[in-house]
Amino acid sequence: MNNKVFKIFVDFDGTITKQDVGDAVFRKFGDMKKVNKIIDDLLEDKISAKECWVSLCNSVDKINEEELTNFLGTIEIDTTFAKFESYCRENNFRLYVLSDGFDFYIDRIFNKHNLNHINYFSNKLKIVDNKLIPSFPFLDENCTSSANCKRNHIIEHSGDDDYTVFVGDGNSDKYTVQFCDFIFAKDDLLKYCEINRISYFPFKDFDDVISRIESLKARKRLKKRFQAELKRREIYMQE
Repeated sequence: MNNKVFKIFVDFDGTITKQDVGDAVFRKFGDMKKVNKIIDDLLEDKISAKECWVSLCNSVDKINEEELTNFLGTIEIDTTFAKFESYCRENNFRLYVLSDGFDFYIDRIFNKHNLNHINYFSNKLKIVDNKLIPSFPFLDENCTSSANCKRNHIIEHSGDDDYTVFVGDGNSDKYTVQFCDFIFAKDDLLKYCEINRISYFPFKDFDDVISRIESLKARKRLKKRFQAELKRREIYMQE
């Protein structure tokens, strides 16, 4: 009988979706010169994630909600994600989507694919007088790479008996993975893990993730990542 409890945390932009939605939105509707400079500054750690989002929203002079919604309708998700979500439910693995993007587009994309029952945490975005107005309910100044502090959600939704799994691809995941036992990484996150000698599993799609989790379930003795345990303990001690 399998008694291993996995808590699954998944990034949204570029992981569930085939492209970074926030990046695509601002490149289409914002001032390209400004957008490129802002994103470069974020990747070079010159500005925080919150500063990046505020600046990107300010780079859009005027936006029509219907036009934005229509654009979001063209965004595709990984074709294996729905299968993965079903797999988590069938195995009683709690699945949480952690996004440094915005609820405005996550709601619409999940709704389009009948996935709006999924628990997710993100920043918030409203359109007021044709202007993009962001807000950051989960901001933590200690989490500069993500305005929605993914670390805190992982700490709050997992315990000592849980095995934490993170699936991601980018800049907003770099700090977060330090607190997780099993990391599935691609693209920029994979490079980060390699450079910083953080153990990870490479993946192309969620079929790869399912296959690897099945092998983890089958192990008689499954060890948590020691460095992740230390990191989590540091946060517990601060509370």
